[in-house]
Amino acid sequence: MSPEPPHIGTLRETALHAALKQYCARPGDEIEARVGGHVADLRRGDLLIEIQTQNFAAFKRKIARLLDDYRVRVVHPIAVAKWITRVSADGEKIGRRKSPRRGELADIFLELVSLAALLSHRNFSLEVLLIHEEEIRTPAKPSKRRRRWKKEWRTHDRRLLEVIEWEVFESPADYAHRFLPAGLPQPFTNRALAKALGQPAFIAQKITYCFQKMGLIEAAGQKGRAKLFQRVPPSAG
Repeated sequence: MSPEPPHIGTLRETALHAALKQYCARPGDEIEARVGGHVADLRRGDLLIEIQTQNFAAFKRKIARLLDDYRVRVVHPIAVAKWITRVSADGEKIGRRKSPRRGELADIFLELVSLAALLSHRNFSLEVLLIHEEEIRTPAKPSKRRRRWKKEWRTHDRRLLEVIEWEVFESPADYAHRFLPAGLPQPFTNRALAKALGQPAFIAQKITYCFQKMGLIEAAGQKGRAKLFQRVPPSAG
């Protein structure tokens, strides 16, 4: 008997995605559930759980279609520590080192800008998992177009080592509580927000973009070249 072909939802699935799906699954969950012409990673009653390790823009339309009929939770991992393992073309381990890059919770906004219009939907929620991860790199295939400065290694797979902690955002108020510090001046600039959060300015810019879409803040003019923002009172949000 020939082996059963892989499910459409598991084609090209990384080890990280598979491990997170197993981590999030609960007894009774339907795995790779077909819903409305789509495949959801997990279905728990009327809750659909979508695990997205990168590129939120790629599934924006899918999420938008599902939100009208289902509650949808997007699960995204951020590596607060990462180890890089190099493996030869023959599968032999060459070396392993710890990456100096440390992810933070605020990095989620690098992806959320693609879903900004959906974040305030009553059926949308987000779960961020802070993890330890291993990235497997293998030699890149030779190419006549590759210049000398191009990297000679490519990411072959990503593996979950450990889930350190998690945070769930179920409403705009949850985002405001976490990323709009109480002592922030009104109005404020992206630079002021970046300083208050201990984040670079480009992260603050993505936060204010998302928060405007969610109705948490609004434009309040400019100070020189800097845009000003102010909180929207809860009753008006």
